[in-house]
Amino acid sequence: MLDVHRLRVFRSVVASGSVAAAAANLGYTSSAVSQHLAALQRETGLTLLVKAGRGLRPTAAGLTLAKEADGVLERLGAAETLVSDLREGRTGTFSIGYFGSVGASWLPDVVRRLTTDFPGVRLDLQLRDDIPDLPEERPDLQLVVMMAEYARAAGFTAHHLLDDAYVAVVPADHRFAGKEEIELAELADEPWIDNDFARGWCRRNLLEACAAAGFSPTFHVEAHDYPTALAFVDAGIGPTVLPELGTIGLPPNTVSVRIVRPTPVRSVYAVVADPVADTPPVRAAVDELRAAAEREAARRDVARREPAR
Repeated sequence: MLDVHRLRVFRSVVASGSVAAAAANLGYTSSAVSQHLAALQRETGLTLLVKAGRGLRPTAAGLTLAKEADGVLERLGAAETLVSDLREGRTGTFSIGYFGSVGASWLPDVVRRLTTDFPGVRLDLQLRDDIPDLPEERPDLQLVVMMAEYARAAGFTAHHLLDDAYVAVVPADHRFAGKEEIELAELADEPWIDNDFARGWCRRNLLEACAAAGFSPTFHVEAHDYPTALAFVDAGIGPTVLPELGTIGLPPNTVSVRIVRPTPVRSVYAVVADPVADTPPVRAAVDELRAAAEREAARRDVARREPAR
């Protein structure tokens, strides 16, 4: 293996024409430069330089090696720059897994921060409710509500962001529209609008709360997502029950009502892979997510103090 540092010294001698000049350029002593040249010639088994007056000139072998060294040192410099950029978050790929409601409410601010502060980083955004089985297939940062799935594995750090209570969204002329809160069991006989066609964790969490309240909801309409379900509520078809994050930007003819006894809740976490936890883009994303969660908590506090519509 050739010593890259010795190649740099050799290249400097070829460029400057003497040991003394190379030593001055590199900040070394002439003795140190001579030692590096001697060692490189022993490593290669070649005569690379010969005396020319008070200086040195490269042999044919030396010229060939110097030309090749230019490319090697240039590529090494590029690699060193890449490593520095990766360490400082100036380039590379950052993958973020998210679910629908948090993507619509929080992700735009996160993406704006990342594209502004780290324009060289390519973002890989993955809409997903599932957690990949293999740790190496998981995103660098994933927003989840299913911490039990991660708790069985190592190699990650979880940041709690928000406890997201479920609410009922009803048509504006519904008998519950003027109430501040209702018991979950009061919805037992309503024509529910489903909002999770995938039958994911959030829906299972809701059904378990309904079972605890002593009933199983009757779904009269199936929607694939929160926006579609809310559009059906807006049309006066019936109520839907979903986490409060899903109610940002409610349609005009709908009202959200708090649910109590019991109150289904999901906890939102940002789960970060340990190998990238200290990189600037990941730290910035977590900071932005924390800020978004704090703004949402403050918004809810204000809404709680306002009189019911």
